[in-house]
Amino acid sequence: MKKYIQWILIFVVGIGAGWLFFAKSSDSKTPVFTSEKEKTTEWTCAMHPQIRQDHSGKCPICGMNLIPLQQAYETHNAMTIELSPDAMQLINVQTSVIKREEPIKEIRMFGRVETDERSITVLPAHLPGRVDRLLVNFTGDVVTQGETIAVLYSPILVQAQQELIEAKKLNSTVPGALEAAREKLRQWKLTPKQIASVENNEHPISEFEVKSTVSGVITKKLVNQGDYISQGTALYEVTDLSRLWLLFDVYESDLAWLKQGEKIDFTMQSLPGKKFSGRVSFIAPIVDDKSRTVKIRVELSNNGRQFKPGMFATGVLKASLAHVKEGLVIPRSALLWTGKRSVVYVKLPGRSIPSFAMREVELGPDLGESIVVISGLKEGEEIVTNGVFSVDAAAQLAGKNSMMNRMETLSDKPSTAKQ
Repeated sequence: MKKYIQWILIFVVGIGAGWLFFAKSSDSKTPVFTSEKEKTTEWTCAMHPQIRQDHSGKCPICGMNLIPLQQAYETHNAMTIELSPDAMQLINVQTSVIKREEPIKEIRMFGRVETDERSITVLPAHLPGRVDRLLVNFTGDVVTQGETIAVLYSPILVQAQQELIEAKKLNSTVPGALEAAREKLRQWKLTPKQIASVENNEHPISEFEVKSTVSGVITKKLVNQGDYISQGTALYEVTDLSRLWLLFDVYESDLAWLKQGEKIDFTMQSLPGKKFSGRVSFIAPIVDDKSRTVKIRVELSNNGRQFKPGMFATGVLKASLAHVKEGLVIPRSALLWTGKRSVVYVKLPGRSIPSFAMREVELGPDLGESIVVISGLKEGEEIVTNGVFSVDAAAQLAGKNSMMNRMETLSDKPSTAKQ
């Protein structure tokens, strides 16, 4: 029994000694290859500079590939940020050269087709009576000038015709009575032919035909058959749809760009694929209190009846300011706003490594997708137009002058010129 125990102890001791020997030998002979770059490189996200890792990968917030901090943001100059070509490609930095051009603002607006107020006519009854027949019975019917639209029975008209017949008989003794009787009927809109027929036949007309004085579309039917009406009662409203108004709503902030005669290109939702144009004929003098918009008018010719009141339209007006003939225009994407300040990043010329410096600018008129710069930039300078936020984040990481980290003294600040 003791012999077996001795053998077991010898076996265990042998295994322990062998493990110690080979482990020491492995540590002394096997070199550990550790990249010096992995030891010293810190990785970050261009969009979320607060992310810091000691290895490459993806940003846990936005999923972008992490970039090397030291590779991306060089710190040779105290006021400029240098981006390596790899970093420029990763954060998709694009630049463009500033040039002078006429400031043109594209104003988009929505409008609605309305009837021309000047083409609306109300057809009244010129004498009292009863509506015996309506020859136009529904809204939307088309009438022409001179067409009979209703027939009235008027006892007072019968009496006036009797007076005309009697006045004709007494014309030799009372010369002025005949002309007075004729004038009375003229005031009730009887035609000369109707008056002559009464005089010659000596038979009063019991029914009076109401004729349309204009051509157009019945937009309102105001009486029914059998109604008793008085003189001046409105029978129909007729609208000439050959001329229409297109009324657009323009925001108060765009009023400085508007003037009569400006061209507006527009499309209709109900007429897809077709493009139209017109001129501003009127700008309303009153701003709507609730919507803060102003009505502008475009007059439409509608002989083909393709436009109908109530249609919706989308218009585009490309306007220029009378007092600004030329200016430095930059894309809106190139700007960063801090509330009180507006900044851009200017690419410094003559650098082997792409270098950028922040520049404060003073802004002029807003052109929508672009904006006029009054001061802070010069024609021919190159600015960042895409990826400006990423460049600013790089400046913040490197402790440089940035949107949120303004320094009082800029040793490398380029000169600015007042436009």
